[in-house]
Amino acid sequence: MDIAATAISSTWRTRLRTGLTVLAVFIGAFALTLTSGMGSGVTRYIDETVAAFGDEKSLYVQKSQPLLELSSGSGPRPYNPQATPIATGFGVSFEGLTAEDITVIEDIEGVAEVKPVYNVAPTYLAAAGAKFQLTLGIPVDSEGLQLVAGAIAAEGHDELAIPDSWVGELGFDSAQEAVGEVVEVVMTNAADQPRAFPATISGVTEASLAGVAMNPIPSSSFNERLYDYQVSGTPAPVAASYIMARAVLEDLDQAPPVQEALEEAGMVGSTVEDQLGMFRAVINAVVWILNVCAVIALLAGSLGIVNTLLMSVQERTREIGLMKALGMSGGKVFTLFSLEAVFIGLLGAVIGAGAAVGAGTYLSRSLADGLLAGLPGLVLFTFQTTTVALIIASVIVIAFLAGTLPAARAAHKDPITALRHE
Repeated sequence: MDIAATAISSTWRTRLRTGLTVLAVFIGAFALTLTSGMGSGVTRYIDETVAAFGDEKSLYVQKSQPLLELSSGSGPRPYNPQATPIATGFGVSFEGLTAEDITVIEDIEGVAEVKPVYNVAPTYLAAAGAKFQLTLGIPVDSEGLQLVAGAIAAEGHDELAIPDSWVGELGFDSAQEAVGEVVEVVMTNAADQPRAFPATISGVTEASLAGVAMNPIPSSSFNERLYDYQVSGTPAPVAASYIMARAVLEDLDQAPPVQEALEEAGMVGSTVEDQLGMFRAVINAVVWILNVCAVIALLAGSLGIVNTLLMSVQERTREIGLMKALGMSGGKVFTLFSLEAVFIGLLGAVIGAGAAVGAGTYLSRSLADGLLAGLPGLVLFTFQTTTVALIIASVIVIAFLAGTLPAARAAHKDPITALRHE
């Protein structure tokens, strides 16, 4: 304890030099904590966005044929009675999956479950005495949605989750008030007969970068009921047609062979990682570059510690000689100067990390209400206690290592020679 107290008091003998050295360490710790917090915040936002795109352990399967009727110069294609084209507007259509395709997917080794997605086109949504245009989201997108209130639409119930931006237009004062209320989804079948389907609002979704929460999302069972009515009213049964299917894999490592089997069957399956892997890699690369810059700043600060302590050893040569002449061992002299380096590192690290947490928290709130208001849910800086503690510990270790050279030089000084030093 005496050595530690002496080290702290010795550090402040040259306040200006020590202050500048602490400032250098402060800049490194501040930058490293801030970039680490930004990395955590962006990574968390990406993970939540990826979750909104779908289940990471599933393959999203569609027909591999390109869009049909895409070019006005293309001629007619041979008729295929098994094909089930799905129109998307502007003269463009694509081939949907058939019941036979679903069976093929189910029979592929490694596929645990297949959930087909019906193409449902409601006529309108009725609520608060008014009619609204309605395009339904895909039920398989429900997993991973961020909710303002309530829950996602439950399987087996006629429920749907509405976007937060729809709450006011549908006549509700708040998201919480909307949950549990009933609206009507009006469908028109092939015989041009409209029918209203009451639907309970199960939850209110928050907008995300993925864009999957822009439309009301029904439960799978409700979506299937709407589809059944949509294709009813015809003299002959209409062949089932699905815009896509989600194949749940037993193990994500089995994705490549399953994708090959799908390709051989004329279908294409892609994972969420296939679609967003490059996006995530670019963000990670940017964060790593920022962290490297922060580490360089920290190393520059450690050179300041070396310089400060070397000058201190030079100025206190006679004092070191006196201490050793009075019986202080070389190990204690080494400890004394090492503790001075650790104290400087501790000051710079704690103040720098604390300032970074405060500045990052303030910036996150300001940006969320300003420049980043269009990215709901994004908290740019997220600080984890363990990470901040690890940064402070790392800075202290670097400071200790930086102080070993001047501390060793002080410990090895000959007391007679040191006492003669002018």
